[in-house]
Amino acid sequence: MKGFLKREDDFQQRRVHLADLTDEQLKERFWNLLEEVVDPLLDLAKTHTSPAVERSVLLRMGFSSLEAQPLVDGAIDRGLIGHGAGHVVYKVAQAKNLDIRTAGLELIEGKHWDDAVTMFKGGVK
Repeated sequence: MKGFLKREDDFQQRRVHLADLTDEQLKERFWNLLEEVVDPLLDLAKTHTSPAVERSVLLRMGFSSLEAQPLVDGAIDRGLIGHGAGHVVYKVAQAKNLDIRTAGLELIEGKHWDDAVTMFKGGVK
């Protein structure tokens, strides 16, 4: 086969450090390595969001896409997006003794945003 590179078979060399491990030890090693890969992703997800992610959360909370967009925009405009648009709606609902949907619809109408800013930027989370 002209033009193809032949890969040297170095499997036996690369597996030397694993050769004496039992199946259970190999499984444990696998899960430890997996955690090393996934943990930074989870940390990143906890500290970073996007408007698309926030709209998705609001959709799962029962809002339509037409309702989710102004909630996300409102959170962005007020510097609250890092707390999560759904979290803002939830906390307003708790504080005002409203159901989540009513709180969201009232936020869309422009109500409660000052309270939300105070709650999140004033240290109540």
